[in-house]
Formats: sequence, structure tokens, C-alpha cells
Amino acid sequence: MITILIDGQSGSGKTTLARTLASDTGFQLVHLDDFYPGWDGLAKAQEMVARDVLHPTTPGFWRWDWVGEQDSEWVDIQPGHSLIIEGCGAVSGASISAAQALGEVITVRITGPEALRKQRALTRDPDYAPWWDMWAMQEREHCAGPGNVPVDHVLELR
Repeated sequence: MITILIDGQSGSGKTTLARTLASDTGFQLVHLDDFYPGWDGLAKAQEMVARDVLHPTTPGFWRWDWVGEQDSEWVDIQPGHSLIIEGCGAVSGASISAAQALGEVITVRITGPEALRKQRALTRDPDYAPWWDMWAMQEREHCAGPGNVPVDHVLELR
């Protein structure tokens, strides 16, 4: 089993890269956007990657209902099948350890200038604008804390 963990801040191109890789490889694809528990949930989702998404026998996650602001349905992930996990919070010491217990791990961090990332993110979803600063603060905390680990590949958005 191969697990690819793709991390980076909003608007850096994580989802685009992950979708391309999933299409080319047939790997299962998990987006942290599907289970962040609300706008203040980055740290909790990061923990969920190691504990739930990479669980050795019953991997999966509770999809987040953004309108109802609660967990909705459980999403199963096929155990033992190669997997791509993308989102800010995907790469941490805990997620790398959990993935290593399952097989091979490839880690990727995508970086880029904040102005360009913000433009890309808000062009994609203008409703994100009121939340940008709050989310960016959590991303910085992740990048300086649990996400501040060596990765196999660093890509830069230009």
C-alpha cells in the first residue's frame, strides 16, 4: 500500500494535484475539506487523519455537514488500498507514522505567495472571503507546529 500525503495552504493547488494523481494511479482520494469540523477545525481534522482515515482495519471519516454544522454520514475507505490524502493538516508526524505502519509513504508540501494563493482560493469560492483570515491563522499554526516536519517533495506555486 502507498499513501501520498499532500499538504499546503489554501489556494496552493493541493486538490488539483491530488485529482490528477488519483486519475493517473487509481488511488483512493480523500479531501480534508470533506471532514474539517467547521471553520475552526483544522487541528481536529489533522488528528482525524492519523486516527480515523489511516486506521489500519476500519479507515474512514465522518463527512462534515457545513450547513448543519455537524457530522453527517460515515465514509468508508477501503483498507489496504493505496490512498491520497490532501488538505492542510494532511502532513504531520502522527499522520506520517500512521501511514508508515500501513506501507510506503510519500509526502508533498505545496507552497506559494499568499497573494496568489488568496486570489486563486477566492476566485474558486468567493464565499470563502470572510473566513480567509481565520483559516489562514490555523494554517500558519499547523505549518509552524505539527506540520513542520520534513517532506519528500516541496512544490512551489508560481
